[in-house]
Amino acid sequence: MNRNPLIPFVLIMVFGIGLTITLSFKGLGDAKELAKEKEGGNKTEQTAAANPEEFYKQTCSGCHGVNYEGGVGPSLKGVGKRLSLDQIKDVIQHGRGNMPSGLVPPEKADEMAKWLSKLK
Repeated sequence: MNRNPLIPFVLIMVFGIGLTITLSFKGLGDAKELAKEKEGGNKTEQTAAANPEEFYKQTCSGCHGVNYEGGVGPSLKGVGKRLSLDQIKDVIQHGRGNMPSGLVPPEKADEMAKWLSKLK
């Protein structure tokens, strides 16, 4: 009934080496995808956010809330009464307070500002 005490260590070693090799190949595949995205080959994000409401859900709702009620960022309900269209566009493009700039692409800033000004 004497068992070899090295067997568990050998099994762990074989499992570890196999896992390392598997994750290395996965990393190589991910690196190719990242390089492809940098070259502009993967445009799924840009086409997914075609309208301002979808863009808001993807990018802004984490801070401003799903129902525009605020959270980390201020409430966006009635923002058109507090700020002019140009002021809204300026905040979208350049940020304000904790809001970073450049979240909305420049070509979508006008459309997003108009949509935000109409929120009630």
